[in-house]
Amino acid sequence: MNPTILIIEDNAQYLGLLSRIISAEGFRVIPAPDATTGLKQLEKEEIGAVLCDVGLPDYNGVDLVETIKSKYPFVEVIVLTGQGTIEDGVQSMKNGAFDYVVKGGDNKRLIPLLNKALEKSQLQSRIQHLEKTVSDKYSFENLVGSSEALEKSKNLAAKVAQTDANVLLLGETGTGKEVFAQAIHYAGKRKLKPFVAVNCSSFGKEILESELFGHKAGAFTGAIKDKRGYLEEANGGTIFLDEIGEMNIELQAKLLRVLESQEFYKVGDSKPIKVDVRIIAATNRHLEQEAAKGSFRSDLFYRLSVFQIQLPSLNERIEDIDALVKYYVKYHANKAAMKMPKVSKDFMEVLKKHQWKGNIRELKNIIERAMILCDGELLPEHLPFDFSSAPDSQITFDLAEVEKQHILKVLRHTGNNKTESARLMGIGLTTLYRKLQDYGIEQTA
Repeated sequence: MNPTILIIEDNAQYLGLLSRIISAEGFRVIPAPDATTGLKQLEKEEIGAVLCDVGLPDYNGVDLVETIKSKYPFVEVIVLTGQGTIEDGVQSMKNGAFDYVVKGGDNKRLIPLLNKALEKSQLQSRIQHLEKTVSDKYSFENLVGSSEALEKSKNLAAKVAQTDANVLLLGETGTGKEVFAQAIHYAGKRKLKPFVAVNCSSFGKEILESELFGHKAGAFTGAIKDKRGYLEEANGGTIFLDEIGEMNIELQAKLLRVLESQEFYKVGDSKPIKVDVRIIAATNRHLEQEAAKGSFRSDLFYRLSVFQIQLPSLNERIEDIDALVKYYVKYHANKAAMKMPKVSKDFMEVLKKHQWKGNIRELKNIIERAMILCDGELLPEHLPFDFSSAPDSQITFDLAEVEKQHILKVLRHTGNNKTESARLMGIGLTTLYRKLQDYGIEQTA
């Protein structure tokens, strides 16, 4: 549908002329003889841009710009001025107008200006839509579950999100600490700025230092050009430091400087870099105990733990398993473009009796593997061999044959991608090759 242009002009002859010129360019035009009519049209119609006269019988056009922009910030306004009222056009732009056109003298500028105004309006609308999509995706409402333990953590996170306080997320591995960190970021005032996640356990000391703080060309062998670090990338936003307890104590001192002064030095540089970042850290360690032992800086611990949130383990929120299974079944079905399988009662009972050492991350992987093996319904037999399954009845299957068929089915699902198959089965690639050899199925896989 072509964009709609609202023209607010009290001179009927000039209003008709503008309507014909703009309609000829393919735009839909809504004429309004005064501001009151124009404002009513803005309430009813989806307007792309407004042409507004300065001298209106019921409203000062300069002030009308401010009124329109306050209610409809993405609607661009082009002001129509007379030869002697150019200063009104300038003031209108200060009030938020896109531009102004002198009546009778700038007709050639009118259509190009309208096109530019519409481009800006449409871009702003798309940006707003994307921002809303991202905020909705990472909102607290999308943290699946309604158990008392989870709600307590969500409420604390929602409160601290409105501040700039540093946050320390505590909990076992796989409890969703990064998901919580994202929700805190996108619910706060920094949501339009970057969210950068760093797993401190994924890098050695030297590499982590370079990744966090960046480096200057020539700082070390292989540093052929300047590199921006994660802290610089997160400027204005949030940096999430997962597994902060694994950070080398020397790097902890450099991080402490960032917390105290919001500045740091790149590796090999003598000039400080100023940043404005919020730090959310996470760990499954007892940092207070680590600090007492001297393996973690106590001053850094107190700086990071301005606001602590303990995330519950899955074993503490068993009542959320129903909602989580429903969520991950739908997620994996959509991802694989497959029909959603049914979930048997026995399957759910087994899950609720299991001791979840890997928490939500383990549950997610379990559901993915089970969906590969099932034929329309998730059953206890689709769970891993070492799973605390289940049923009291004795299983009399030949375990070797069951394992062999399991491996074959996973290999077929991945198109014989052994690396992906090993990941799905939760075993090492070397272990998979050994089993293929043991069962004599490598040449047929």
